[in-house]
Amino acid sequence: MKITYFVHGTTIDNEIGLATGWAGGELSELGIKQAKELGDLVADQHFDIVFCSDLKRAVDSAQLGFGDKYKIIPDARLRECNYGDFNQKPEEFKNDMTQFIEQPFPNGESYRDVEKRMADFLNFLKENYTNQHIAMVAHQAPQLALDVLLKGRTWPQAIAEDWRNKKAWQTGWEYEL
Repeated sequence: MKITYFVHGTTIDNEIGLATGWAGGELSELGIKQAKELGDLVADQHFDIVFCSDLKRAVDSAQLGFGDKYKIIPDARLRECNYGDFNQKPEEFKNDMTQFIEQPFPNGESYRDVEKRMADFLNFLKENYTNQHIAMVAHQAPQLALDVLLKGRTWPQAIAEDWRNKKAWQTGWEYEL
């Protein structure tokens, strides 16, 4: 099974330096433009189905990019990490994300919790979508979990090698399941 992972468009929170976490998040004007352009950029690819996080910014991105071509299924397992007390707070805490690999954010979850959610989602895909090409629209932590689960990286490696550190966005990331 092939998975192509897409990140949601830029949010208003992103633009002002806040970590949205489990808040819905509103796409900014740039984010709306990015989501629409994404559909055009990958128009030559075929997906059997599109899954997205159930948080507003991911649902809106998926609808704007793919809603006219594919069935889109929101799934809570694809949510961003719950930053707990840090939801919609300044993102400085992301300077040392490794402290939350095992230990949960205050009143939130750990990156291992996200990994468990994503492992459950991947098992669901294996059981129901064998030999299909899946598009996924989600967030940072689920993508890092895919790097851990499907590319054999440790959490510290996935965090250190995250494309966001270098602002190296691309139209999609490929994973094999």
